[in-house]
Amino acid sequence: MNNKNIFKFACILFTAASLCFLSCNSTSQESKREQITFDYTQEDAKKAEIDRIKKLMSSKPAEALWRAKLVNDETIIDITSKALRDFCIASLDQKDYQELYFAYSSLCAAGYEQLANEVISKTELEGLYLKQIPGYGIKKSEVPMKNISQCIAGTVTVWVDLGIKVHGGMGYADRVIGSGFFIDERGYLITNHHVIADVVDPKYEGYGKVYIKLAGDEENRIPAKIIGWDKTHDLALLKTEVKPPYVFSLGSSSDLKSGDRVYAIGSPLGLESTLTSGVVSSTNRKIFTTGSVLQIDASVNSGNSGGPCIDSNGNVQAVVFAGIPRYQGLNFAIPVEYLKQELPILYYGGLRNAAWLGGYGKTYKVSNRQAGLEVQYFVPSSAFARAGIKTGDVITSIDGKVVNSLEDIQNILRTYVPETIVKCSYLDSEKQKRNCLLYLTERPVSPGYYFYQNDTIQNSFLALYGISLVPSSTSNSRTYLITKVLNGSVADEAGFSENDPVTIGKIQFNDEKSQMYTEFAVKRRKKGYLDVSIGLPSNLDGPNYF
Repeated sequence: MNNKNIFKFACILFTAASLCFLSCNSTSQESKREQITFDYTQEDAKKAEIDRIKKLMSSKPAEALWRAKLVNDETIIDITSKALRDFCIASLDQKDYQELYFAYSSLCAAGYEQLANEVISKTELEGLYLKQIPGYGIKKSEVPMKNISQCIAGTVTVWVDLGIKVHGGMGYADRVIGSGFFIDERGYLITNHHVIADVVDPKYEGYGKVYIKLAGDEENRIPAKIIGWDKTHDLALLKTEVKPPYVFSLGSSSDLKSGDRVYAIGSPLGLESTLTSGVVSSTNRKIFTTGSVLQIDASVNSGNSGGPCIDSNGNVQAVVFAGIPRYQGLNFAIPVEYLKQELPILYYGGLRNAAWLGGYGKTYKVSNRQAGLEVQYFVPSSAFARAGIKTGDVITSIDGKVVNSLEDIQNILRTYVPETIVKCSYLDSEKQKRNCLLYLTERPVSPGYYFYQNDTIQNSFLALYGISLVPSSTSNSRTYLITKVLNGSVADEAGFSENDPVTIGKIQFNDEKSQMYTEFAVKRRKKGYLDVSIGLPSNLDGPNYF
């Protein structure tokens, strides 16, 4: 169903749809703060910020240094830069190479390469950080591939035992079956997060144990340990204490195009060691919130999740994660580039928290050529607000990596963890190149809901519905005038236009805070200013949030 049909359907079934949402009191939105400007030339503001920085130094040294650079006080900058260097030394002593890697990166981004090199050289650090990563530094087993079917030996059935489920007074074995594949001779393997999701869910109170079955061995279940997992990209890294009979090499999905031949291996419906073939149907399906996935027509069914999608040379091109049973040939896979970006972070264990900047935007184009990322909105007190970036500015690089598009910045952010300083180059409103430092924080589960919670309706609805608003009544704080409508946005699809008067009614959210539903009373200029009441849904996450 396309967007326009969704909107029509939502309007017709407004009353019924409302029952599915939790009521949310939004009258307090008008009391929320406007966009903040940080002026550290005022002594009281500067002193308060320095006091805050001193409190942050022990727990968040990178943030302390970033804030010190913004305040631009040499004394506090010297103290915080040395505090971050000392944190690097402690991380090296503890062999916490991931903490060391990103703290080192933060020091260099802030301009203190010399302090960083007092701890360790960049070459030595990269060696320590990457050499243990499965799929990176460890030498793979040298089993030459003679034919595609030989690759089956490197796949496994992932078996998640969740104990007994009681239904209708009867007990049933509760289990999840998925697929996986070895990427390292030490027993590391990849599967989907959703296959092992119950076991790592802190809210899950039942029994849970993960096993694997090797290809060709239907009897023995081998215990597997969950090392790291990522909900956003549906990936998980497991480890078993067996020597794999075959180890896959990670290829590259960057050159894949529609029509290329691929093979999927997995355990559909528990039928182990099943190999199917097909072609890449599309390389740019916007299903994930932070990137595109592959659409393939190789047969995929329940149980294939987590299996490899390989090329004719046996190299992994993607990780199968979804098929739509009622639509044959409509299947999806995660590009292997995402897996390679994630592996260093997954290896160091636990839940992978995604990094973000607190903004919303789109690809900026010049003469139909991608030329950066236009910042259309950012939440108050975000890194953008503190660093002086304004809406309409165009990001062109992060830490020296070129940003030509929205997808570029998502690819870059995927390689970082929260609490890291990065350099940013951007073009201001006059298209003059400027530089600043930004600080990455943890991406909220629902970015749109975070915007709504931390800003006014007037500001946040630019990201949430694609409309820029200004108050138009002194007696009704919920009445606005639309000053801008973003092309392709929810409001644009609904027929809103500039200079339409609009009144915001009830705002509701579903339980997961992944969608919102807003009542609008609007006089649409395109309809001769005819009064229209309409209820519009909006997804609160997507690739435009970064």
